[in-house]
Amino acid sequence: MPLTFAFDVYGTLIDTAGITQSLERLVGDQAGLFSSRWREKQLEYSFRRGLMQDYVDFSICTREALEYTALQLNLPLAEDDKAALLDAYRHLPVFQDTADALNRLTQADHRLFAFSNGLPDDLESLLATAGIRDQFIDIVSVHEIKTFKPNPAVYQHFLQRSGATADLCWLISSNPFDLLGGQSVGLHTAWIQRSQANLFDPWGRAPDLTLDSLAELPESVNRYSCTT
Repeated sequence: MPLTFAFDVYGTLIDTAGITQSLERLVGDQAGLFSSRWREKQLEYSFRRGLMQDYVDFSICTREALEYTALQLNLPLAEDDKAALLDAYRHLPVFQDTADALNRLTQADHRLFAFSNGLPDDLESLLATAGIRDQFIDIVSVHEIKTFKPNPAVYQHFLQRSGATADLCWLISSNPFDLLGGQSVGLHTAWIQRSQANLFDPWGRAPDLTLDSLAELPESVNRYSCTT
């Protein structure tokens, strides 16, 4: 039976650490730290905006997080450099395991959607540049309802937009907060744990699948479906 897959984009399909190369010419050996702090603050701002019901689009969270990180690390950046970094964020690299996993799921007649905090136009550009846009039936953005993951309303919106039912829908993400949000509306969840240093929140709930790579996803979902 065809399943619906909701793929998180940033950090799951697309490597947000790919911005490090652009940062190296500006901040040298601080690039890795800058990249991780920027990403952490970007997500923090989206969480806070969601709780405060003070929505701005994700590109603004990204820009404000960049500003904060430069100040926090005392690494001032010229306005042109900030603009170049924000542009580079729209052309981040795809993880090496992404394209093949998506292709195998498509060949098995499953329904694939990109599902993200990002703006629709940014996501279109990002996925097209990565060469994977054609694998998806559509892109579903939180911008359509103006709040952020992990608000349960976001996952309900995905089900409505995709025409899927929760029992036949899988949320695929490297972000535990995202998976916990999906569980709140009954989605099946697969955690792509790209590093053993990444931990799942100890909330007494676990993802249905924990995988080291997207390469494991097609066979793992098939085995799961056969045993449940």
